[in-house]
Amino acid sequence: MIKAVALDDEPPALELIKKFCRQTGYIDLVKVFTKTDEASRYLNNYPVDLLFLDINMPSVSGLKFRKLVPPDTMVIFATAYSEFAVDGFNLDALDYLLKPFSYGRFRQSAEKARANYAFVHQRKAGGPANISLRVDYSLMKVSLSNILYIEGMDDYIRIYVQDQKPVITRMTMKALEEKLPKNEFARVHRSYIVPVNRINFVRNKIIYIDKYEIPLGICYEQNFYTVINSTGNIVTA
Repeated sequence: MIKAVALDDEPPALELIKKFCRQTGYIDLVKVFTKTDEASRYLNNYPVDLLFLDINMPSVSGLKFRKLVPPDTMVIFATAYSEFAVDGFNLDALDYLLKPFSYGRFRQSAEKARANYAFVHQRKAGGPANISLRVDYSLMKVSLSNILYIEGMDDYIRIYVQDQKPVITRMTMKALEEKLPKNEFARVHRSYIVPVNRINFVRNKIIYIDKYEIPLGICYEQNFYTVINSTGNIVTA
């Protein structure tokens, strides 16, 4: 079960989220709040997996409140204001529900939460590694073992995958970096992340992976060599 709480200053909105959570069968909505200070105190003592969060709150906006909760807490914004959607996704929101929303639309968000929850716990259990990404308004799973390298492009990321077209998703490099296992992937440049076991060799601050050449930025050099030295299988020429 996914443990969740909801924060909204409108009680009818909370009642709807309660109803929809019961219908999913896998989201346990343990608490609801109409005040940010009460929600904050609760979350400081009882961490949860998922937070349903309104944006237009009277004291602290939902966008600011999101920054106060642990970054690994999944957040689904539920609001009547479409103009904040980009801001919400820039804060690594899992989804953005625009009020009024149907159960069908809620279920789409719930499925994203379930996929992300499964991925995180799969990694902790040491099982097969996949990452779930939003691609063209749907959720797509990418096998970590098939990633060749990752390139950042402003607000988008292009993931080069073996034997298929690159996967493009709206996400920040920092957000993706936090989702990747640190002993398997290394940030090597402002615009690049590489899987360590894919590296053929390194020469003159250029990383060679298959036919690709990826620059090694000076700010990332020390951490990069710390990571690859721990693997013991990278050749520096």
